[in-house]
Amino acid sequence: MRFSNKSWGMWAAALMIVGGAVLSSCNKTPGYGRRTAKNPGKKSATTGAEFSFDENDSTNFFVAKNAEQIPGPNLKFIQGGRAVLGSQEEDIMTFRDNLERTVTIANFYLDETEITNNDFREFLFDMKKRVSADSLAKLEPREDVWGGALSFNDMYQSYYFRFPGFNFYPVAGVSWQQANVYSKWRTEYVQELIRDERGIDSSFTKSQLIERGVALADYRLPSEAEWEYAAKAMIGTQYLDENQEYGRIYPWDGRGVRNPYNVKRKGKQGDFLANFKRGRGDYGGISGNQRNDGEILPTNVYDMAPNDFGLYHMAGNMNEWVYDVYRPLTYQDADDLNPVRKDGYKDEAENYDISKFSDEIRVYKGGSWRDVTYWLAPGTRRFMHQDSATNHIGFRCAMISIGQVGK
Repeated sequence: MRFSNKSWGMWAAALMIVGGAVLSSCNKTPGYGRRTAKNPGKKSATTGAEFSFDENDSTNFFVAKNAEQIPGPNLKFIQGGRAVLGSQEEDIMTFRDNLERTVTIANFYLDETEITNNDFREFLFDMKKRVSADSLAKLEPREDVWGGALSFNDMYQSYYFRFPGFNFYPVAGVSWQQANVYSKWRTEYVQELIRDERGIDSSFTKSQLIERGVALADYRLPSEAEWEYAAKAMIGTQYLDENQEYGRIYPWDGRGVRNPYNVKRKGKQGDFLANFKRGRGDYGGISGNQRNDGEILPTNVYDMAPNDFGLYHMAGNMNEWVYDVYRPLTYQDADDLNPVRKDGYKDEAENYDISKFSDEIRVYKGGSWRDVTYWLAPGTRRFMHQDSATNHIGFRCAMISIGQVGK
């Protein structure tokens, strides 16, 4: 039988279609094929055994279909990336402890606001059921931080933490240690709420909860690098291909602390972009003409405009504790991927006077209501003993981002 070129072409096309269908059917056998966290299939790709999708089933191999992380309330997603960290302003204090360097920060979450008086009172209310009266007293904020031998601020010792009008003002008088206890409590408390809402067996271990995709990652203090990266929020300065037009001295555009015409932010031209001390003896301007920074003390955590990550008061209002141990040379010692200083590693005698820097000395960032403009720059850094507390240091919590977001 003879075939024309046209006939051969038709036969070849038919064979290709049949062959493709066979291969396609092999690739798409139910329970097999391409797997993703959201689409794991019905059976194991390597054994053929059927999966269990019952979250409370502990007798069969369970596979979760929910692949997205549960971030917990009040957190904003911070997309990581390459960044230049360090002081981008003249080092007028001559500390030389945060020179510019390029690092990469992984995705993470950060509280959109500072922890408030209301938040901390909720923590103490629950801890009252869990610990002794003596232990509870050690968790209370130090209200005496408002007192002073030559000032009349003593009334805030009774009112700032407890009066309802200050409910959503940032908590003050909290040490680094207390902030860490709060973070651990918040993790456990929110995890219990999530488990109860999902009807997950209370006997399951944390490992089992992680496998089911319902384990909450730990709330914690952010690393110094995470905090500084989130404060600068350089996503608002990008153009073309992985380029950024300019750096930022503050968590907003421009070289000043007022809102210029060419910056699209909430408020009017000339409004202050942070709550800070304007100059010697000037905490809020004159009566009747205080613009938007009329607060002489800290202000509501939602006042002022957020930065480009949606975070409030990453400059001014309250300084904030971060996780890191303070060392002047951290900028050159730490890794360039997710840098952090946890302890006295690399504390060679030729670099540090160890009598001045212990592992209990912690970094705080951001400037506060009682700081001048210099300290509002994210690249500045100061330190204090982790058991100390003041009326100008608060905190916010961070959380790691697990896996691929949105995939």
